[in-house]
Amino acid sequence: MLTKFETKSNRVKGLSFHPKRPWILASLHSGVIQLWDYRMGTLIDKFDEHDGPVRGVHFHHSQPLFVSGGDDYKIKVWNYKLHRCLFTLLGHLDYIRTVQFHHENPWIVSASDDQTIRIWNWQSRTCISVLTGHNHYVMCALFHPREDLVVSASLDQTVRVWDISSLKRKSASPADDILRLSQMNTDLFGGVDAVVKYVLEGHDRGVNWASFHPSLPLIVSAADDRQVKLWRMNDTKAWEVDTLRGHMNNVSCVMFHAKQDIIVSNSEDKSIRIWDATKRTGIQTFRREHDRFWILAAHPEMNLLAAGHDSGMIVFKLERERPAFVVSGDSLFYTKERFLCVYEFSTQRDAQVLPFRRPGSLSLNQSPKTLSYSPSENAFLLCSDVDGGSYELYCISKDSYGRGDVQDAKRGHGASAIFVARNRFAVLEKSNNQVLIKNLKNEIVKKSVLPIAADAIFYAGTGNLLCRSEDRVVIFDLQQRIVLGELQTPFIKYVVWSDDMEHVALLSKHAIIIASKKLVHQCTLHETIRVKSGAWDENGVFIYTTLNHIKYCLPNGDNGIIKTLDIPIYITKVSGNTIFCLDRDGKNRAIIIDATEYIFKLSLLKKRYDHVMNMIKNSQLCGQAMIAYLQQKGFPEVALHFVKDEKIRFNLALESGNIQIAVASATAIDEKDHWYRLGVEALRQGNAGIVEYAYQRTKNFERLSFLYLVTGNLEKLSKMLKIAEVKNDVMGQFHNALYMGDVRERVKILENVGHLPLAYITASVHGLHDVAERLAAELGDNIPSLPEGKVPSLLMPPSPVMCGSDWPLLRVMRGMFDGVLDTTGRGVADEEEYEGADADWGEELDIVDADGLQNGDVAAILEDGEVGEENDEEGGWEMEDLGLAEAETPKASVSTQSSVFVTPTPGMPVSHIWTQKSSLAADHAAAGNFDTAMRLLNRQLGITNFAPLRSMFLDLHTGSHSYLRAFSSAPVISLAVERGWTESSSANVRGPPALPFKLSQLDEKLRAGYKLTTAGKFTEALRTFVNILHTIPLIVVESRREVDDVKELVIIVKEYVLGLQMELQRREVKDNVARQQELAAYFTHCNLQAPHLRLALQNAMTVCFKAKNLATAANFARRLLETNPTIENQAKQARQVVAAAERNMTDATQLNYDFRNPFVICGATYVPIYRGQKDVSCPYCSSRFVPSQKGQLCNVCELAVIGADASGLLCSPSQIR
Repeated sequence: MLTKFETKSNRVKGLSFHPKRPWILASLHSGVIQLWDYRMGTLIDKFDEHDGPVRGVHFHHSQPLFVSGGDDYKIKVWNYKLHRCLFTLLGHLDYIRTVQFHHENPWIVSASDDQTIRIWNWQSRTCISVLTGHNHYVMCALFHPREDLVVSASLDQTVRVWDISSLKRKSASPADDILRLSQMNTDLFGGVDAVVKYVLEGHDRGVNWASFHPSLPLIVSAADDRQVKLWRMNDTKAWEVDTLRGHMNNVSCVMFHAKQDIIVSNSEDKSIRIWDATKRTGIQTFRREHDRFWILAAHPEMNLLAAGHDSGMIVFKLERERPAFVVSGDSLFYTKERFLCVYEFSTQRDAQVLPFRRPGSLSLNQSPKTLSYSPSENAFLLCSDVDGGSYELYCISKDSYGRGDVQDAKRGHGASAIFVARNRFAVLEKSNNQVLIKNLKNEIVKKSVLPIAADAIFYAGTGNLLCRSEDRVVIFDLQQRIVLGELQTPFIKYVVWSDDMEHVALLSKHAIIIASKKLVHQCTLHETIRVKSGAWDENGVFIYTTLNHIKYCLPNGDNGIIKTLDIPIYITKVSGNTIFCLDRDGKNRAIIIDATEYIFKLSLLKKRYDHVMNMIKNSQLCGQAMIAYLQQKGFPEVALHFVKDEKIRFNLALESGNIQIAVASATAIDEKDHWYRLGVEALRQGNAGIVEYAYQRTKNFERLSFLYLVTGNLEKLSKMLKIAEVKNDVMGQFHNALYMGDVRERVKILENVGHLPLAYITASVHGLHDVAERLAAELGDNIPSLPEGKVPSLLMPPSPVMCGSDWPLLRVMRGMFDGVLDTTGRGVADEEEYEGADADWGEELDIVDADGLQNGDVAAILEDGEVGEENDEEGGWEMEDLGLAEAETPKASVSTQSSVFVTPTPGMPVSHIWTQKSSLAADHAAAGNFDTAMRLLNRQLGITNFAPLRSMFLDLHTGSHSYLRAFSSAPVISLAVERGWTESSSANVRGPPALPFKLSQLDEKLRAGYKLTTAGKFTEALRTFVNILHTIPLIVVESRREVDDVKELVIIVKEYVLGLQMELQRREVKDNVARQQELAAYFTHCNLQAPHLRLALQNAMTVCFKAKNLATAANFARRLLETNPTIENQAKQARQVVAAAERNMTDATQLNYDFRNPFVICGATYVPIYRGQKDVSCPYCSSRFVPSQKGQLCNVCELAVIGADASGLLCSPSQIR
């Protein structure tokens, strides 16, 4: 049995396959109906309107409907597209056992415990016939797949066959009145719609199931007498043919297989049995440990079965449908039914080579699984699962092809067998993990022990084997007996070598691994749908199939769909754009595919730009996916060629920096947002002319003014001032005056809007005394006072870095795709349009819409005023040469190899280098890559709470960079500060980041913590120690000795944090004397410095003595004396306690404390965990906890999750080396 899909759920009572989609319905004893996709293994939907178990369910063969019947006496018809029940059919008076749609008519047949079978019309929603006659529960009722018959099985120990042909005639609308009249009579006086044709008696107990053969006049039934009976019928009678015995309990369901001559039954004895329908003997039995089987379903089209049991269901096949095949040159050898056949690719003809099994021998899973061929000897090896794995060797001459006689084969046992040389083949012996090398006489030549516990071997070139185990594959050289390559993989099912044996594709159930001939990994592809087969084409692209697609995989791992499949196929060879394949019936097919897409991508990948150019010109490559691919791979300029949509052209032009096309597209779209984005890109390129044009088109006056300020264009600034005046935009006027450094204009603007005090101050400070005096007279007594003792400074705009022209651009040769990709005439048109725009931008600037003024009016206002004389030499805005790169590009022929020059790419940012070179979290945080730093800490130390580390991350990032100001109008430049930099360091080799946290600082903090502990400032001491614990994950040290110091520091600090936390809690539980003593006692078992241990012992001794626990106090006193205390008072007090205790060695209260039994303290509950008890630990600080704390945040370090898996502290490059 090949299990394809399995579910875990409540007991499954009903099953139905969808005829077209990979879906199955399962109705459960809990009342839920589940809809599963068995190909993807996902639950699609749940329907739960029934009360109580749902025993019957069935899909309609063409409509999006299914029907269900349950113990609530209801039949429900559902629409799975609408996810709801359409209607309910009521009429049965007891549990409903089965429901089924008719294959042609709008009928449903239902069987019920009310001893009736009902036929319903689901379109009119009425019951059209009630079949009575059974005198016990009717367990099942099914329509015949082609004839007008119904079969039913009942606990009255009979199977009945009903003739419903009169019901069919009645449902076809009567043509004339006489017929209609007779119809009315039948309705009135009870006509006979369905009559019992046969009653089959023979079972000794109740019958659970009966079903028809799809094509022969046979019925099979299953009953509580543990028997399966086979019946034959003709027009007049039916009789029992045979009884199949073998089940050990009630047989719950039985059916004929649609494709093979077999019967499948299942039973409450927890088994599914397969029977030969002709010989009437058992072939195979599949058992489950604990689950009784209740129901079977067969797929109407495919070779799939499903069985429902107590805890779910399984979808399975009885045997593999994949033909075994091998390709040799122009020939394909493959197995079909009981023959070995050959197919020639060039002529597309096939022929039988030889039969390998005698006719009439039906056996499941005995067809060959693999086929191996030696062309020079014309020898074939067929391997199958017979007898736990065996092989057959045939050596035949080519002229004996097609003779019908079965040849005698040389046979042997082995898990797999393949040819490894012309006349040698290897056989795997799994029992002792060795390979036997045999000659064509089937004699052992030599033996080799395999390097891994292999369960299969594959060909890997002459004299080499590819051995497979559960989680890896290795290539083993049989001559030298050495491993040539090894690769960790999921469980590999098939191995496909390229023609030159340089590459291999390893196919598992849901993945494809591409590797070199030495098993060096190249890429891995994951598929959700099962991978079926594959072959290499002549370009080195791997073409493979899943259950429903033909796909391709490029050498870099890029993949895509070539074609959708209706049925699964097995690729045998790819030649040009033809895929040769075998289907499940063993028929050869040749499928023509369009290989343009993957050849195009391959050419891009291999930088064969001439091929790319050719394909762009001649093929119909287009679509969003191709554009997205080109963008993703860094070829937006190529993607531009495919696109006609102006918005996408605009985006691609911006991405590839092609300002010319961007201007043309923006003009065609003419939307504000696009002009704005064009302005941003042009500004990035330093193309001031186009920035200006873009701002003019969007009437963005503030940005225009600022542009003129940074480019130092004072003439145009003065024009902006005039425009602001015309628009009555006071702030605009003021800003423009400020940008120009025109003090008189600013005073005038302030005065006009009534800000006289501001106007007076501006005039006074800038030395315009005549204006200041006039304003002072107007203000009278309200003259504002100027600040005393302050020296005024003149506010003037900075002089621009570059005046007027565009920024200088890097001169590069035209790229491979430039020019060639211009659609005919397009580039020229763009330039003309662009130059046209250049000529008269001044006239087009329709700015003043606010006041209803047009461009002409602005010009008129300007002419009327004082700028009339300027217009003589300037045509509107004067636009200088735009300085686009194309203008300066030297003409170079594209065809010559030397002219293909790619623009220099910017270097890699230092932060990228830091993150690539290092696995230390501190280096990633310094690079600003907090996300990967957190992932590393999580993996190494199990840290999930990053809130305490936030400030340290920020300190690391800012501390490893310095910031420079170049000049006032430029942004701040950040410089990476590297650790260990010297004058002699190479300029091109970047060192790791300089970090602000050092081990020496932590040593100082540790000493500070010790002092605070001695002084009894426990809260401050705890804060200091916790801070050390928080800093350690972000420390980087150089040597291995320092790594040991850091790890030791974690242990020291952890002990203090735990002890101080217990001591602080002890001070809070004033009313619980016993708990106070326990916490004081546990504190003495923390690993502390000697002075602190003495203080802890003295404290515990005092607490216990006061609470009359003299024996425990004496124990602490003795431990204190053993430390040889230097303070006389401590020793004296301890001796007194010992003396007092010896007089009365008793404890007043029982404590959870046994000092004789070694223990560690739980960091969360503060209770002892004695030796031998289970515990869990924090992966970072190694504090121990009781098992119930697993998954909680560690209370000691406040960072890691207790019991998490982690690889350990990584704080030095030396650990990685």
